[in-house]
Amino acid sequence: MTLTKLDLSGLKCPLPALKTRKALKGIALGDRLEVISTDPLAVIDIPALIQQTGDQIEITERVDNRTTFLIEKRNGASK
Repeated sequence: MTLTKLDLSGLKCPLPALKTRKALKGIALGDRLEVISTDPLAVIDIPALIQQTGDQIEITERVDNRTTFLIEKRNGASK
């Protein structure tokens, strides 16, 4: 199992969701993706994306203006 970190601090909607989607396509089943975002809409957009792809958010952590998502790749065919 591999952990890939993706720091999207400073990017605004829709870029965090789009870059998360692209990163998920590049990791293997069972691997994890840690996404860091300062975009306030990421708390809506990234969970919506994960619902579409069939992957799983394991942890969502909010500290100040920063949200960190730990996502497990579960679906081999991310859309």
